[in-house]
Amino acid sequence: MNVSTNVPSSGHAEPLAQRLAELRGPAPQRSLNARSLAALAANPGCHRRAVLDAAGVDKSALAARLGRPAPFGQSPFAISRGVIFEARLKADDYAALLEPLRARLGVPVDGGGAPLLVPDLLHRSGPAVRADRTAEALARAAAEPEAWTLLDHPMLRLDVAGGTAYLEPDAVVVHGGRCTVVEIKSFPVLDGGADPAKVGAAARQAAVYVLALQHAAAARAGRPLAEDSYTEQALPGSPRSSVLLVCPKDFGNRPTAVAVDVRRELATTRRQLSRLTGIGRLLAELPAGADFDLATREDGDPARSAEELTASVEAVPAAYSPDCLSTCELGFHCRARARCDDRVEQLGRGVRGELGSIRTVAQALAAAEETGADTDEAAERLAYAAALRAEALGRALVGAAR
Repeated sequence: MNVSTNVPSSGHAEPLAQRLAELRGPAPQRSLNARSLAALAANPGCHRRAVLDAAGVDKSALAARLGRPAPFGQSPFAISRGVIFEARLKADDYAALLEPLRARLGVPVDGGGAPLLVPDLLHRSGPAVRADRTAEALARAAAEPEAWTLLDHPMLRLDVAGGTAYLEPDAVVVHGGRCTVVEIKSFPVLDGGADPAKVGAAARQAAVYVLALQHAAAARAGRPLAEDSYTEQALPGSPRSSVLLVCPKDFGNRPTAVAVDVRRELATTRRQLSRLTGIGRLLAELPAGADFDLATREDGDPARSAEELTASVEAVPAAYSPDCLSTCELGFHCRARARCDDRVEQLGRGVRGELGSIRTVAQALAAAEETGADTDEAAERLAYAAALRAEALGRALVGAAR
């Protein structure tokens, strides 16, 4: 589990950090991890999520305070199962984990070659100290091509929209001057295959780690990151684009490893994160007095009423689409607002994109009716297209109402 924090990067770090802390209030800061970055990259136009994630606001608690809690995230049983499975893999000097790593990466058996090095990454220290130690260990391992090094829960840095996220993969194996990201998941691999949705989510998460390692390798070498996301830079310590998912085999606890090519997810993540607006610019557009303080007073009453929190949330533009329901804790709140405002976003990104400047369902229906004898050919085509879209919108709304 990622227990790190995200802080602003260089520049005007202190004023920005102070402003983010003011938005969050006295509540503990939630970490910006690979899972949240993958979700943010999937919807880079959502300024609301960008601000809340940068401030470290607990979006689940915020959604509950707004009156629309979301059944979002992993179940406690899945989290517990994952923790137990990873603990078994790493017990007895990583004995169970090394089995699939030997099969997939060629990690030598004890006494059969160079020993496996497992450096101390100062897990009890803060994220900045851990990230520095990880960078040192990665540089040493990359400088020794013949050595095998296992980085257990390393801490990586990644600059995102003017802030620094600290990311924690399960493991990274370094050999031959290159590294491979290893993600441990508790969902099973049955007959050589796994749930495509779960594998896809794991691939998007692993792509964030690969991107952070790419940036680190390029920075150490004094080189810019390759413009082509599908190109692997052969730099010391640079990651391979194929990651390893280590999962239970069939219905037992014996692990197996599956190689997953994340070049497509990496290209998408890199492109989408580059489109994120700097957090400083977003904060400057917030009205005075806006915050997301979820604390309670001494008498037990909330410091901010639901109405005040709603006003602060609505002051930050959102980019809702139905898939937000499975990726964002505020998805149900944003869906309710989209329905109340009759916005076309409630029907999906495809509909929203095709309708252009038409913002509401009512406007789409009105455009479909604006046909007349004096319209020219272009207008008639537009009206015909609007009529077809209005019919689709009407059917979708009827289905949603049911």
